Amino acid sequence: MQKWLSVVGIGEDGVLGLNAVARSLLEQAEVLVGGDRHLSMLPKSDDREKLIWASPLNDTIEEIISRRGRSVCVLASGDPMCFGIGVTLLRRIAIAEMTIIPTPSAFSLACARLGWSLTEVDTLSLAGRDPSLLHPVIYPKARLLILSEGRKTPAIVAEMLVKRGFGNSQITVLERMGGTRERIVKGNAASWNITELADLNTIAVECIADSSVVLLPRTPGLPDTAYHHDGQLTKHEVRAITLAALAPIAGQLLWDVGAGCGSIAIEWMRSDYRCRAIAIEQNSSRLRYITDNAAALGTPNLCIIQAEAPAVLEDLEAPDAIFIGGGATAEGIFDICWHSLKSGGRLVANAVTVESEQKLLQWHNQVGGTLTRIAIQRAEPVGKFLGWKAMAPVTQWVVVK
Repeated sequence: MQKWLSVVGIGEDGVLGLNAVARSLLEQAEVLVGGDRHLSMLPKSDDREKLIWASPLNDTIEEIISRRGRSVCVLASGDPMCFGIGVTLLRRIAIAEMTIIPTPSAFSLACARLGWSLTEVDTLSLAGRDPSLLHPVIYPKARLLILSEGRKTPAIVAEMLVKRGFGNSQITVLERMGGTRERIVKGNAASWNITELADLNTIAVECIADSSVVLLPRTPGLPDTAYHHDGQLTKHEVRAITLAALAPIAGQLLWDVGAGCGSIAIEWMRSDYRCRAIAIEQNSSRLRYITDNAAALGTPNLCIIQAEAPAVLEDLEAPDAIFIGGGATAEGIFDICWHSLKSGGRLVANAVTVESEQKLLQWHNQVGGTLTRIAIQRAEPVGKFLGWKAMAPVTQWVVVK
């Protein structure tokens, strides 16, 4: 297929900074697309058709697609494939129709300024995204590079660091990198009060933990105290075993059926930023717990559905894994889950009542799998001594389709 769309990365040095190929694509284009900042870099005498990004963005993408066959050039900041418009366009237009010419990304420029190795840095964008995405990458000695939403983003990052017990972290804001107005501003998270910043900025953070900080690992089995709940919580020992059975893999989708406070879905997503999950819960008060927990633990993109299983499940995207933590006795729930589960997918169900345990046995008789009894005892005070107190045993069924 003929390549009609070009996506050209442009830096703060403007058109003069483009290489010969990028400049040729720009000069040959009939239609130019970009933000006000990008299009203002062109000569005032340039009278070609221009499209400015609209809100919602998809409206302009439709305009671009409607010009298929004409020569269209999209101007983008830095590397279009690094949290950029190139990724968005490729969801609608095949790479066979496109030519993408990157210039150094903000991350590459920042590493060059700071002397950091890009391969040893956690990178993320907060442009149009929930700031709570920052939580999973805050850990001692971490180096973070963050694309800003605007001039207020550094203050938001500083506040989050302080609340997490990382107030001593060093923040560097790099403005307009690669241009004549480039500026670097440094400060401490706890005392950050710099407001006069450019909207175009990148934030670098060196995470320094307070001595009393409570760290939350990415491995499954977070402390029960990490969650707000009403008692409907898979305890951390059982949760760790359950996540191990679900075996999350980057990019896979989980259904958490009867999600309670959302702990299984949240820890599934914390295992890798590409993991997705849908939490299905009918109790309205528990939905609030799921929302709060997802934000506090860095998984704001968790899809939460208030509905009663199994009816709602028929219209959902087919999952790679399913966890049934509640509602095992609901009529028809296994049939719909098993039918929806992808081939090679994993289904894990936990039961604590005799009735739900009987259901697991029936399902095991139908399709096989393994049944395991999980019995946990915790040492608790008995007078002046310690004694073992048993938690309610959990029967777990695991099967691969």
